Amino acid sequence: MKISFPTFALVIGLALGGIVAGRYFYFQPQFIQGEKTPEVEAVLMDGSPFRLSSLKGKYVLLDFWGSWCGPCRAQNAELRELYIRFENRAFSDASGFEIVSVAVERKPENWKAAIEQDGLIWKNHILDQSKSLKFFTGPLAQAYKVRQLPTSFLLNPKGAIIRVNPDPAEIDDLLRKKENVK
Repeated sequence: MKISFPTFALVIGLALGGIVAGRYFYFQPQFIQGEKTPEVEAVLMDGSPFRLSSLKGKYVLLDFWGSWCGPCRAQNAELRELYIRFENRAFSDASGFEIVSVAVERKPENWKAAIEQDGLIWKNHILDQSKSLKFFTGPLAQAYKVRQLPTSFLLNPKGAIIRVNPDPAEIDDLLRKKENVK
């Protein structure tokens, strides 16, 4: 059976489109807007214990990143500015804004150096260390089904997801609308 070139091109195009779409959906976080997030229990960089639920009543950006991830490092400057702008603000439905950085790393020294180099001034830094050659085998990456970086979740004051992978401008816009203006 002989296949014409247009038919062949169509079949190849559909196959490639299916692969691209499948890859896109595979790498997307599996949570939806309004869903409660799994509890995060970890040790912060300073050695103190941390529970995500301790931040209820605040807007929280749960940011998965890596020192080895170029797009993550580029976004860190914007997150720093966002944190500076909103860390001490009151909102109509929340008492503040926090960032929780979860580093998907193999080497703790790279994580600590990147925090210092990028000026990440918030206190909630967690290492989700992977001991294998695969990066996403740490307990937090597994719990949140993180398969690519950066991945982030914006949580409302009740701990529910209100945005998946929001960009800093989108977070800024949302928080400005929620600010208490006196």
